[in-house]
Amino acid sequence: MFLELAHTRLDVFKTTKQLVLSCYSKSKLLPLDEKFNMVQQLRRAALSVHLNIAEGCSRKSSIERRRYFEVSRGSAIEVDTIFDISIDLNYIKKKELEETGILIIRTVQMLNKMIVY
Repeated sequence: MFLELAHTRLDVFKTTKQLVLSCYSKSKLLPLDEKFNMVQQLRRAALSVHLNIAEGCSRKSSIERRRYFEVSRGSAIEVDTIFDISIDLNYIKKKELEETGILIIRTVQMLNKMIVY
């Protein structure tokens, strides 16, 4: 934000920021008794997606960068899994997650391209 670094202009960074905001918003739909379990885990995982991209972009080594991008992708998959469980538990309707689902898919697709083997 204040540093105006190059990674903040990347599409993946902008998309994951939208994902974080969406996850925080959707987490408010979860029941109050999930406040200290599913809600916190969802928010932590979503934030991890975004933060690991930022940290990965700051690394000089391609091996280090790839590792952070892999962690970011794992966190995106964790977000998807939390939403899958929340649907099965009837906490959220799948229809309510359509936009978030698109962000998850876009994020994973972009990260897959960034993780060069």
